[in-house]
Amino acid sequence: MADPVDYCPVYSPIFGALGCTSAIVFACFGAAYGTAKSGVGLSVMGVLRPDMIMKSIVPIVMAGIIGIYGLVVSVLISDGLKQKMPLYTGFIQLGAGLSVGLAGLAAGFAIGVVGDAGVRASAQQPRLYVGMILILIFAEVLGLYGLIVGLILNTKSSGTC
Repeated sequence: MADPVDYCPVYSPIFGALGCTSAIVFACFGAAYGTAKSGVGLSVMGVLRPDMIMKSIVPIVMAGIIGIYGLVVSVLISDGLKQKMPLYTGFIQLGAGLSVGLAGLAAGFAIGVVGDAGVRASAQQPRLYVGMILILIFAEVLGLYGLIVGLILNTKSSGTC
């Protein structure tokens, strides 16, 4: 039978801290890219159709929501960090952080590309607006999938030494 110290090494919390960090960092990278790319498209579109600026701000708002997903999981993971914790808990927290962070990064990239092209196209052809919103919803839900997996994983991370 293994010694309990083997299950609770001193370096276990580093994995939880890495999960906490990766959740917020990667999600914010995605949110920043989505905001920047969509913001450029909005600026270009505003020259052609200034009346559509408020209507076309949706991709920027959706990109910002991706950062909130990372923040939520990062705060939940940090709540479970302890100086002495099982290695299993650290790995679960790392997985939770990576799932929401990398899903947020991918969703932010998708929102940025679709938002940029979509607002420019809807300035020239307003009937494209609904299609752009649908594609943005599908891109946003990628980040939501990561959030759901991260939350489920984080609920499994309880353990004591």
